[in-house]
Amino acid sequence: MDTVDAVIVGAGHNGLVAANLLADAGWSVRVLEATADPGGAVRSGEITAPGYLSDLFSAFYPLGYASPVLRDLGLDRFGLSWTHAPNVFSHLLPDGRAATVSRDLRRTMASMEAFAPGDGERWLSAYEDWSAVSGRMLEAILRPFPPVRAGLGLARQLGTGELLRLARRLVLSARELGSELFRGEGAQLLLAGCALHTDLSPEEAGGGVYGWLLSMLGQEVGWPVPVGGAGKLTSALVERLRSRGGEIVYHAPVSRVLVARGRAMGVRTADGRDWRASRAVVADVPAPALFLDLVAPRWLPGRMLEDLAHFRWDGATVKVDWALDGPIPWTNAEVSGSGTVHLGADLDGLTRYAGKLATGAVPEDPFLLFGQMTTTDQTRSPEGTESAWAYTHLPHRTDWPADEIAAHVERIEAVVEAQAPGFRGRVVGRHVFAPGDLQEANPSLVGGAVGGGTSAAFQQLFFRPIPGLGRADTPVDRLYLGSSSAHPGGGVHGAPGANAARAALARDRGLTGDAYRMAVDGLQRAIYR
Repeated sequence: MDTVDAVIVGAGHNGLVAANLLADAGWSVRVLEATADPGGAVRSGEITAPGYLSDLFSAFYPLGYASPVLRDLGLDRFGLSWTHAPNVFSHLLPDGRAATVSRDLRRTMASMEAFAPGDGERWLSAYEDWSAVSGRMLEAILRPFPPVRAGLGLARQLGTGELLRLARRLVLSARELGSELFRGEGAQLLLAGCALHTDLSPEEAGGGVYGWLLSMLGQEVGWPVPVGGAGKLTSALVERLRSRGGEIVYHAPVSRVLVARGRAMGVRTADGRDWRASRAVVADVPAPALFLDLVAPRWLPGRMLEDLAHFRWDGATVKVDWALDGPIPWTNAEVSGSGTVHLGADLDGLTRYAGKLATGAVPEDPFLLFGQMTTTDQTRSPEGTESAWAYTHLPHRTDWPADEIAAHVERIEAVVEAQAPGFRGRVVGRHVFAPGDLQEANPSLVGGAVGGGTSAAFQQLFFRPIPGLGRADTPVDRLYLGSSSAHPGGGVHGAPGANAARAALARDRGLTGDAYRMAVDGLQRAIYR
């Protein structure tokens, strides 16, 4: 087998981003994918009924749309286009009221004002605060750690006092942040519901930043989807890579990273073939899979292996897709035009739901993230129908009996039926992804965990995936972690893959690359001694 400059393990979107950036630098690139399809958790297909297209895993992409990583790839030239629902998202309370974010700022303000006088202006103020820093914030979040350039830019822009206030905001819980910014439950719920896109409860420190980020991005750019399904984002990445000479090999599960004298030399696949790489191996796989399964323990510091024992997965997920012969019959028509609907709990209900998960119990009243895909993109199902989905979290465990999943699907549909009487009567097709099904379809979704590891503060920045540098570099020279287990974590934005590619390019720059590696080695020895 011929040697290439870089072997990428996994054709998830992060692996494809890394492959594209290395190919842009003139490297020969080969991507090895364990399954039959590229994209990882960014795929679509007909799984409910003929003519109904479902996004199999992830769906709405505010971070992807706003990501400087994906924007710089120019994927519109390879068939990617975006579309929006009439409204961005709503939180539907059990009593039937709804708080709705629209890309029309005035309409959002009116929705917030209905919950508390003055909350419309408070939303405007919060959005203006976000708008002032959004560009540099995204650069700081999505570029390699530490974000020196973006951090210095924020410091110059804000000054010491405002920078400290921003830093404080970033460590607040979703409940605390919501109560500081707003008076009414509507706006507070929008933040808390967005925080629960992760595995964080409304009470956990650091959860508020996710709610602030997703809700304000919704106001700024919406929560768009690719026209024609999530797979169109993947196909654009694949076509771009092929146009630059990159290669993808399918049905090629990697069983070992080949290491000699502390340096990654390539990989071995399950069929016994060796695939050589002269400059880099980038792994778009979960951190435990890379360091505990693919790299021989002799090449890793003992302290690092001890730390990996404390790696925390995010919660499991159960996802239901439906084909419906008509629109969702919501009692509150306000949510009919929202691409995403949060439903099943008020603020205290969100805390109770998260508390059940934290104790390993199955919530009797699940909080749902519900997607109206045809409302957002008319290509997803026949005219007058709806392709929809909902997901909710479960405790992370290895086995979920079919009867437990069936009972939880019944709870999920009951939550929707309570707010949309007649919903069940419109279902003409259904597909259920239990946690184990998610992992079978995409081996990186271990136990149905979709975030590559918890979003808790103790596993972010230089703690992700374990205490270290917060960078893609590993103790094995020229081996890089480029999955959502690496900084900055889950979501479809391409940053872990891009960061891995940048680290590989930095390492390869002659004398400066040798100095770079010496610095990395020295820091890692200090951490793992």
